[in-house]
Amino acid sequence: MEYIYAALLLHKAGKKVDENGVKAVLTAAGVAADESRIKALIAALEGVNIEDAIKAAAAAPVAVAAAPAAAAAAPAKAEHKEEDKKAEEESGMAGLGALFG
Repeated sequence: MEYIYAALLLHKAGKKVDENGVKAVLTAAGVAADESRIKALIAALEGVNIEDAIKAAAAAPVAVAAAPAAAAAAPAKAEHKEEDKKAEEESGMAGLGALFG
């Protein structure tokens, strides 16, 4: 992931996204740069308009937005936890009784 971030950082800074630039960013961040991964990234980005890719990614719907709503519902679930636990125990006992007729 840090390799992609390095490429995006170079793009945002208006610098050329090439092997030397990516390696310099990674080294400055304290990441041991792997030459083969850098070459693979540069090859994968060849012919890609990074600006268009960013716009397309920004337009895509994101499921993460539902996470805050789920977190807000968590306190309500805590109140019913004891009731649910009792109901599970009772239903579990009924299931065991069905096994033995």
